[in-house]
Amino acid sequence: MGAPDTTAFLNFSTPSHATLNGGSRDVIEPATGQVLSTIGIANAADVANASRAAAAAQKAWVAVPPRDKAAILRRAGDLFQQHFDELALYCTRETGAILPKGQHEIREAITICHLASSLPMQSQGHVLPSVPGRSSIARRVPHGVVGVISPFNFPLILTLRAVAPALAAGNAVIVKPDTRTPVSGGLMIARIFAEAGLPKDLLHILPGDAVAGKHLKKVSLELGGANNLIILDDADLDIAASNAAWGAWLHQGQICMAANHIYVHSSIAAQLTQRLVAKATHLPVGDGASGQVALGPLIDTKQRDRVHAMVQDSIQAGAKLEAGATYDGLFYKPTVLSGVKPGMRVFDEETFGPVANLITFDTDEEVIALANNNTGSLSSAIISPSIGRAMAMGQQLKSGMVHINDQTVNDDCVNPFGGPGIAGNGTSVGGPADLEEYTQWQWITVKDTAPAYPF
Repeated sequence: MGAPDTTAFLNFSTPSHATLNGGSRDVIEPATGQVLSTIGIANAADVANASRAAAAAQKAWVAVPPRDKAAILRRAGDLFQQHFDELALYCTRETGAILPKGQHEIREAITICHLASSLPMQSQGHVLPSVPGRSSIARRVPHGVVGVISPFNFPLILTLRAVAPALAAGNAVIVKPDTRTPVSGGLMIARIFAEAGLPKDLLHILPGDAVAGKHLKKVSLELGGANNLIILDDADLDIAASNAAWGAWLHQGQICMAANHIYVHSSIAAQLTQRLVAKATHLPVGDGASGQVALGPLIDTKQRDRVHAMVQDSIQAGAKLEAGATYDGLFYKPTVLSGVKPGMRVFDEETFGPVANLITFDTDEEVIALANNNTGSLSSAIISPSIGRAMAMGQQLKSGMVHINDQTVNDDCVNPFGGPGIAGNGTSVGGPADLEEYTQWQWITVKDTAPAYPF
């Protein structure tokens, strides 16, 4: 990897494109348009070679004592801490973020590694009821090789949250990071784990394009989709507006948990809209790595054009533009749309941009029906001082995560993270879900002596 802006820790001695067969590609910094790095691109042959090497290495890794596995993961977390400033700035630049977002990714990476280090030391199964003279054991065993495909928005967190527990459970891992964020989403992690002492060939980073696969595999999908922030008629308007702005515009709305549906009771809709417009007008947009700004750039022109087309199409369909919907390069202004309804693109599709879509409702029953219209969401939230009312509504939402008196963007690393329907395939990762996700059950019975059977 060629990276003229990096310091010694991320300055790889061998360019990654020298070892992969799919050519090379420049990685562009969204905020400046400059080439941040050059990475290799993998093809199908590279994937096959990496899979064979990973499978061979995994056989030895599964036999490594639990304490030794845990030590490597703890060292990885310590290395993220040791190189915090450099890595946070790189994440910021590569993802087009503000610096606090890059720092957040490194803080979470430290926590993820330390949490994963506890997995090898946990119980790996159960002793089951059986007849006298026979032991019956159900134990968790690794899958073997785990493939991880990660996105551009929070590439370090969303890659490492799979890589760390998968390794801790005894698997080898192959990562396909987004080619727009391959260092934060892969090469940085490989560098950290190599320094931490992870044995060779257990972790492979293969940036690449879409090549179809046809094998039967267990698949865990987290997709985002329709996330719902419901603001009831008794909510504090200033607090509600703050939550709506944060949930809709944080990291330019490029978050799988972003509040892309903001449901507001009709009796307070005008007042909330006024507050959101004021925030949209005054929040500064710019290069998050070099200035005090609230929003950075969108990841690339394709994403910007998609967001803008969705906004314009929805306005033509009847939504009212209250603020924003303009851009300078990749810097898209915080946008507020009111009068959003089903049938408009910003309602029916995930915007993944800094757009607050306001939808009014009159009754609790109406908003629950609207929120469940897309048959499942990753994250939902309800703001109201009436806790019982909000809890009763939350229990009716088809959502993987529900937050009362908060916005939709929440993750503590120790919680099951996933959702039903269009949010994924109903699986979760994180916390108690990790051992279930990255291992499979094996049943073992042991008898004192082999019995004689009638045949």
